[in-house]
Amino acid sequence: MRIGLLTEGGYPYATGESGPWCDRLVRGLGQHQFDLYALGRPGTPLPLPPNARVVRTADLDDGAAPRHRLERAAFGDGRAGRRAYGRRERRRFTEALHALAAGLCAEDETGGGAEAAAGADGAAAAGTGAASFAAGLYALAELARQRGGLPGALRSDDAVRTLESACRAPGARRGAAAAGLADHLAFADHLERALRPLSLDWYAEDALGSADLCHAAAGGTTALPGLLAKRFFGTPLLVTEYGVRLRAHYLSTAGAERSAPLRALLAALHGRLAAETYRQAALLTPGNAHARRWQEKCGADRDRIRTVHPGMAADRFAEVGEDEESGDPATLVWVGRVEPAKDLIALLHAFAEVRARQPDARLRIVAVPVREPGAGAYLTHCKGLAAQLFPDEAAGAHAVGENPVTFEELGGPEAPTLEDVYASGAVVALSSVVEGFPASLVEAMFCARATVSTDVGAVVEIIGGTGLVVPPRNPRALADACLALLRDPERRHRLGAAARARALELFTVEQNLAAFRGIYLELLSHAPVRHRPGDGVPFAHPAEAHVPGSWTHKALTAGAGGPDA
Repeated sequence: MRIGLLTEGGYPYATGESGPWCDRLVRGLGQHQFDLYALGRPGTPLPLPPNARVVRTADLDDGAAPRHRLERAAFGDGRAGRRAYGRRERRRFTEALHALAAGLCAEDETGGGAEAAAGADGAAAAGTGAASFAAGLYALAELARQRGGLPGALRSDDAVRTLESACRAPGARRGAAAAGLADHLAFADHLERALRPLSLDWYAEDALGSADLCHAAAGGTTALPGLLAKRFFGTPLLVTEYGVRLRAHYLSTAGAERSAPLRALLAALHGRLAAETYRQAALLTPGNAHARRWQEKCGADRDRIRTVHPGMAADRFAEVGEDEESGDPATLVWVGRVEPAKDLIALLHAFAEVRARQPDARLRIVAVPVREPGAGAYLTHCKGLAAQLFPDEAAGAHAVGENPVTFEELGGPEAPTLEDVYASGAVVALSSVVEGFPASLVEAMFCARATVSTDVGAVVEIIGGTGLVVPPRNPRALADACLALLRDPERRHRLGAAARARALELFTVEQNLAAFRGIYLELLSHAPVRHRPGDGVPFAHPAEAHVPGSWTHKALTAGAGGPDA
């Protein structure tokens, strides 16, 4: 089977958040051919297995430059594309954009994004606004495929006037109606960026047209090429989401300075795109029940949703997990990205109470390196608070003082590997106020560590009954739970063993690969047969020829002769 894998973050050029999962999927399903279509900044590709190849790449993020050189290379110069439109193309573009904008501005049951819950049977049919958005989206895609020039047209005065007309039309949602000229200009720029996949050269018989199945590693813009492949070629679309893009948009602080009308338009764009993706996908595979609930609230049909937990490598943690006595019985461990959503402030206040009741307790905060502007500000703030709450202490008058809270970076001399970090402590804490699928929790379970976590995201789904869960933003409850485990070694070991057994059953690479192996075959069996030029005579090869094995070549050779062979 030929799989068109649509990736985000530039895989295989950069790992990103989905990179390791994509790599494990491609290597684990060696019986399938993977054609990689990467959205992200190109670079030196990572080594690929024999069953994978990079077919197309596109860099859709050009920063602040309105006409990046890669954009010109992939889409053509905007002004040239704009001049290429004659009267008929201009009319087609205006009508298509107006339909799309009217769908964004309409207020109906599926247009509000995550806050508009679907009915008991899901969104059985698209609402008026959703239908208008979809019609405009596909009309723009057809125009871009036939004539090109779409990025330039979306930056034109005609586009801004069309957006303004749709926002001021009777029945438009209140947030859109309040938008001014500056909002229309800013939204036109965002819309042009979001719709850049419509102008890619991926929609040909030798590209996505040759795929038996399109598998998008994320929703939103990443899944757009899969939508068009289904539109143009009837290719089934599978969408895997370990983090819902619409939720990420709501939680993002990048646009805090934007006006309320602009935020309303952007939320409508992400909501409509998510709803159309979920409506057209043959199957959705969220990584946890938390993501599944978001998909259902965006109108996804429950009958086409199947939760597939992300597979994580457990072998590296086997030695630590099998040694129940490893770790300092008085040490708490925290691992993750140091950012406000992790609420290390609450963890430090909780540890202050732990320290007051158990003076020998220690806390290791191990930060995963983050290469983002301003990422160190929150870490600096946390270090300052720790210095105030916990002054250096010494055992005697001639000893050097030490702080019971240490801040370390993963990969440094004190914390070279994750295995070493988890092996050093008795309890692993998670204090987040916002989470999706916390990988550090699963890693701690692989290491047979008892955990104390806040009830956010998919935490309860991951933990089950193998750890303690407390409300977020409650330092006292967090402290009580940590103390309960630090003071009860037998309970700690019992929960750790149960956690390891649960993680090995549900969250390994093997279970993830087995799930997608079955899903691929299921979707292909339900898809209509498509014969392409050069496919040869149907049934020329026996079914056994497609089963991996040392005798495959012989079966293929025997079957190639046809019925008379």
